Amino acid sequence: MPAGLSLKAIQIHYGKAEAVKGISVEVAEGSVTAVIGANGAGKSTILKAISRLIPITKGEIWFDGNRIDGIESHQIVQLGIVQIPEGRRLFPQMSVMANLKMGAFLRNDKIEIKEDIEKVFERFPILKMRRNQSASTLSGGEQQMLAVARALMAKPKLLLMDEPSWGLAPLVVEELANIISEINKEGITVFLVEQNAGLTVKVTQHAYVLEVGKVVLEGNIRELIADENVRRAFLG
Repeated sequence: MPAGLSLKAIQIHYGKAEAVKGISVEVAEGSVTAVIGANGAGKSTILKAISRLIPITKGEIWFDGNRIDGIESHQIVQLGIVQIPEGRRLFPQMSVMANLKMGAFLRNDKIEIKEDIEKVFERFPILKMRRNQSASTLSGGEQQMLAVARALMAKPKLLLMDEPSWGLAPLVVEELANIISEINKEGITVFLVEQNAGLTVKVTQHAYVLEVGKVVLEGNIRELIADENVRRAFLG
């Protein structure tokens, strides 16, 4: 079994409604792979299932050669799978520094945690300036930077990103694209759910197009986005 993430014919239900209909997805180690599609297609549901926030009905999820769909959420994080949820989901009344430390909650290497905080501050100088402010006082772009930084504090091998451009100004989206590329170059695999075509094309190599819980297309992201039917039907 090659290293990376593998979803094998997974089905997911919300009650009696089938939200994800037997899809198979491969995220190669070291890649940036995307799932694109319209709202309600089931994209976020897939990420939640990988993190064990919701159960799968059928199928298998494998990571680095190990089946993971039967373990607990905290064990998923310990394996190196970390999710940045849609809307960022920071602890709004806690400081920037406290949010960063929460990212390292499952770690006990205090010296390395301190070093990693400094690395985060080097990457995101604005967070160092704001380190004592509550997360709720940050701008949307700064909150997204904090969400990424908090995830990095967990030392991920695989970073799941759910609509990271949501609510951000175009210039901030441009900066976010650069950050995702830099993170990937450092050896972190990225699985991206996104509707912003510009961001997706800049950072992704391979993509899956999801329609009402089914994978209807997959391939090179530039070829997919160039298809007018894909753009109109799935991205708006």
